[in-house]
Amino acid sequence: MDPPIFPVNKLDLDVDLGFALFFFFLLCFFLVVTMVRCCQMVLDPYSAVSVSTYQEEQMDD
Repeated sequence: MDPPIFPVNKLDLDVDLGFALFFFFLLCFFLVVTMVRCCQMVLDPYSAVSVSTYQEEQMDD
């Protein structure tokens, strides 16, 4: 006779599946951060440029 098969706990994850889910959520996090950063650049493009770029150069005549 086969021994009875007990149901596997729902919280038990395969190691490979755990790594895959970790990197998937990490990728999603970076995607969201990139989307937010791009939206900020589109809404206010001049905020990312340093102030020294706007300073006029002294022109000697």
